Amino acid sequence: MPEEQSQAIMAVDELQAIIQRCQILEEADFKGEDFNLFQVAGQKCLEDGYAAQLLEVIQNEKNKVIIKNMGWNLISPLVRCIFMYKQEDDKREHCLKILDQLAQLCNPKELFLGLLEQIEQTSGEQVCQTVMLLLQPLQTVLLKLQNKKAYSVGLSLAMIMNQLTPLPVPYTKQQIQEDKLGLCQCCKAVVDFAKPFVNEVVKNMEKSSEYNDMELKEELLKFCMKSLKYPLLTAQLEQLEGIEEHPFRHFATEIIEILWDIRELIPLVFLHRKDKSPHWENEEFADIERKNSADSLACLSYLMFVQHFGIDCFPMVFSPSYLLQCNMTHIEVLLKRTEESMLSKGLDLFESCLLRIEDNSLLHQYLEFRDFINVPQDLVKVMTLCPIEHLRKKSLNILQLFIDKFDAEGKYTLFRCLLKTSNHAGVEGYIIKNIKDQIHLSLTKPCDNIWFTGHHLISLLDLVLLLPEGAETDLLQNSDRIMASLNLLRYLVIKDCESDNQTGVWTTLAKIEQNFLKPLHVGLNMSKAHYEAEIKNKKENRREAHSSNTVCSVTVSGEKMPAMTTEMQLQVLHSALFTFDLIESVLARVEELIEVKIKAVMDGNS
Repeated sequence: MPEEQSQAIMAVDELQAIIQRCQILEEADFKGEDFNLFQVAGQKCLEDGYAAQLLEVIQNEKNKVIIKNMGWNLISPLVRCIFMYKQEDDKREHCLKILDQLAQLCNPKELFLGLLEQIEQTSGEQVCQTVMLLLQPLQTVLLKLQNKKAYSVGLSLAMIMNQLTPLPVPYTKQQIQEDKLGLCQCCKAVVDFAKPFVNEVVKNMEKSSEYNDMELKEELLKFCMKSLKYPLLTAQLEQLEGIEEHPFRHFATEIIEILWDIRELIPLVFLHRKDKSPHWENEEFADIERKNSADSLACLSYLMFVQHFGIDCFPMVFSPSYLLQCNMTHIEVLLKRTEESMLSKGLDLFESCLLRIEDNSLLHQYLEFRDFINVPQDLVKVMTLCPIEHLRKKSLNILQLFIDKFDAEGKYTLFRCLLKTSNHAGVEGYIIKNIKDQIHLSLTKPCDNIWFTGHHLISLLDLVLLLPEGAETDLLQNSDRIMASLNLLRYLVIKDCESDNQTGVWTTLAKIEQNFLKPLHVGLNMSKAHYEAEIKNKKENRREAHSSNTVCSVTVSGEKMPAMTTEMQLQVLHSALFTFDLIESVLARVEELIEVKIKAVMDGNS
């Protein structure tokens, strides 16, 4: 123990010796060797627990010039020691005071680089702790900088956000409350760090309407855009019961306020089509920049139109259809993502925009915009491919909402588009049911709807009443579409008399029989024969097998299904036969109705 004590005292003595030597030198005469000796001795004092003595040296007025020039070298060992000591340890308190003193006394440029280097080198669980520790001294230093201040502020914010971005964003209520890595606290601290620079921009803009120093403003705008992409795009932003101040809702409010203060909020919402991205010679960098910007703007629209952050600043003069048009680009961006947090934001934004619009009021001309065709197609992909059930259900409800908003021609155009592009029997069946509902409205209500009667309807029926691959069509895979088509045809035959022929179905009956009914008969006979043969084969194999629990593999539509016993395979095959019987019974009923109607007309004519 005496040996350790003597080594520690030696470290303090060494530091004092270096200080005394440097005190008699002019600032310009300091050498690289002096810097190294000061750093080594200072580090030894910190590591040996002599932070109090080091603090005295730093606070000594005589050492002001030395600390100004050499103090920044102590940042790295100082940060290590702060994390080494426990919260209540006096030595930790001394280290924090040293950090504060260095921020006040050191050359701002040198200390700025030292602090930034320390933030850059941190990783993993210590990222948020390090950032929160160094934000205050970093802010102090930046406020002192005269040259390249905007650049330095931008560099600091970019470095901080780059370090935070790899961290997982707490999503559930429990994760937010635990805040395991400190990200929630850190986000609040970063906004507080940026506020003096925001105030500086505001003050300068108030002084002159022709405020030309745009650099600092641009850096703050970049920070806001990065914050919108991370963590806000990923974060859960709904109000959570039991959390008085939701950290990410608070962060979102602060980001929106910064954008408003620097007069960029409304331009970002409405001028997003203007290319504000910097010019990149490398096209790959340009694509990344565009994607990041698109994600940020999509999140901004979600915050405003769904969560109503900053909505008080919003001019309430735009029509709901115009707001939908503005937001379709953002909705498309979000619906192309696979993450639950982003998909749900896209669905919520789409729903929010649609709910503002009256049914049947959205003009068909909107479908000339690319986004109005792409978004429903993306919605179909969510409905059919998303593994999250509540999002699949919600997307179906929103598709119906979207359909309901269009005028008759818009609905007609949308139905044609979705029938051609969905490539999913369930979706096609759903669209065909919608077509039936529109025909019903046209036949039962006194409205001049030319789109679901006459030659327009015949053109649409050409897409509906046919088998995609004739008699070779996979009837089981297309059963939803086939049943919906048969139900539509049955409805048309019952509701529309041959003498009226409002729908035109009687004019095109021969074509329907040729393209739909006859191939369906052939397809059903082929399919039933195939599946009955399969059932017979399975039963014979089962008798030959040693056990009925023999496990087999089944391939459906080119994809290998989980291992199934013979009994399970038989159940699947019987279920398919039941589906064919159901289709056959509806088909027989439709043909019977057609025959009865034709006979009645012939009897009436004779």
